[in-house]
Amino acid sequence: MMKSLLIANRGEIACRVMRTARRMGIRTVAVYSDADAKALHVRSADEAVHIGPSPARESYLVGAKIIAAAKATGAEAIHPGYGFLSENAEFAQAVLDAGLIWVGPKPASITAMGLKDAAKARMIAAGVPVTPGYLGEDQSEARLQAEADAIGYPVLIKAVAGGGGKGMRRVEAAADFAEALASCRREAAASFGDDRVLIEKYILSPRHIEVQVFGDSHGNVVHLFERDCSLQRRHQKVIEEAPAPGMDEATREAVCSAAVRAAKAVDYEGAGTIEFIADASEGLRADRIWFMEMNTRLQVEHPVTEEITGVDLVEWQLRVASGEPLPRRQDELSINGWAMEARLYAEDPATGFLPSVGRLTRFMMPSHTRIDTGVEMHDAVSPFYDPMIAKVIASGRERGLALRNLKRALDQIMVWPVRTNQAFLGRLLRLEAFARGEVDTGLIERNVEILVTPRPITKADMGTALWSMEIVGDWESRANTIGPPGFRLNAAPQTEVLLIDDRGERHWASLNDPRGVSSDEVDGEIVTYVEGEARGLRLFRATGGAGGSASDGAILAPMPGKVIAVDVAAGDTVTKGQKLLVLEAMKMEHALTAPFDGIVAELSVTAGSQVQVEALLVRVEAADS
Repeated sequence: MMKSLLIANRGEIACRVMRTARRMGIRTVAVYSDADAKALHVRSADEAVHIGPSPARESYLVGAKIIAAAKATGAEAIHPGYGFLSENAEFAQAVLDAGLIWVGPKPASITAMGLKDAAKARMIAAGVPVTPGYLGEDQSEARLQAEADAIGYPVLIKAVAGGGGKGMRRVEAAADFAEALASCRREAAASFGDDRVLIEKYILSPRHIEVQVFGDSHGNVVHLFERDCSLQRRHQKVIEEAPAPGMDEATREAVCSAAVRAAKAVDYEGAGTIEFIADASEGLRADRIWFMEMNTRLQVEHPVTEEITGVDLVEWQLRVASGEPLPRRQDELSINGWAMEARLYAEDPATGFLPSVGRLTRFMMPSHTRIDTGVEMHDAVSPFYDPMIAKVIASGRERGLALRNLKRALDQIMVWPVRTNQAFLGRLLRLEAFARGEVDTGLIERNVEILVTPRPITKADMGTALWSMEIVGDWESRANTIGPPGFRLNAAPQTEVLLIDDRGERHWASLNDPRGVSSDEVDGEIVTYVEGEARGLRLFRATGGAGGSASDGAILAPMPGKVIAVDVAAGDTVTKGQKLLVLEAMKMEHALTAPFDGIVAELSVTAGSQVQVEALLVRVEAADS
């Protein structure tokens, strides 16, 4: 067994790997960028090495710096986590060439499954069913358009070298294809250095089913059953669970056996995931589940598999990388209970899920639930990396109990002032369709208004709110158990309070003494009620026109980022909702649109411009002004 390990990653996955390594007596080495100098994964490691500036392409994506750090610290092995260099075959080979242990599959296996067109051809040869589509070498726009037309809309454009929802676009009609293709290629080139794409038939009632597989260097391959990852937004997973709702034993056997065949076809070693798309219009059926791709790494959602199997997948990774056989045979693995995972993101659903950055003045997680995170109270959420700040994992004997436990855990999360998708997740779990297990990849999109729309407020609401603040008699004792120590209703301005709404969603808030606030001074939305009080204690927070919808026509950058496309010029006439430019930040593209019909009076940026938060990008004047 290795004695020392460098984790070539950051955030919660770096902390997660360190937790197992520490339990196994393995010394850990962290790497960090300028932005992460004081990060939790740095504080948690036995040793840490600075590898460059904050942008990932200058630090976490520079393989030579990571290998040099391993050599300098005497680390024997490198664990890539997920994202960054985890599926980079050249980096994996460089690690091996440097005489280090690579905690992952062989470079040849990564290459075989990394290019989606070649992977599908290999799966067809191995007898694994695949979705209809175009995998050809001709990448001309005309050929791709013709193939999409022949397949029939809707279709899905996917980056050949893609993953994690990047470089993927759904196209509803032929007229939309060219623009979607250009955007997809742009994102694919930026994320993977490869703008080639493939086209698939888009399944209208899709379920995203994936199977955890594991292989060793002795020729053994097993599966650890399936996960359902159908709850997605913009192809990014939001809530995952294991096992999959509605999966009967015969279908499970067919799908999991196909996954094992897929892994064996590339001589797979280590942890991997075979992803399938299912047409669930008539329930889960083996003849309507097709191979999509293989992720040759540990997945973000791996904890739900660990919860139902009792297996530590990171420990398995470290043992297999050290040359040991798999700890268990297939007949020694079984499903015990149910598990769900929710991804807590630093983003604001009310403003189109724009990422939120800043210092976590409050960051409190429930103690009775598994939490995988890379931050603690007073840490900062950086604009340079993925906005996920924690994974909340709950389990139970059956699905209903796991669901109740996850709801309870989410209700007890306290984050302030960085905005999160906590309330969005809580509402999602309370959808009747989800409670019944009727999930598909379109569930969020169909219910997005219910999930993100804030309630309007009235003058009467404000009056009731201020009156309620005066009459709730037990708030001081309540604060002693769930709020900041010493909270009183007559406290000084900028008191920090915890409030609980009628859905059980909890919110930390900082507000002035309400008795000194008039209804004319406050604008915003109802966000909270006191639990158990029929009268209700309400808090109002100000709302703003962030990034792209300012009433005066000034389009400001909602966060630091890079302008990757400008679709208008000064003097152009634009219509409300028309795309003006695209900003890339926190690993995602954000389209900023015209707030009303008018003329582009000022254009302050060009493609390639780096901008800071609230920088003026475009100013639109009303046509009649």
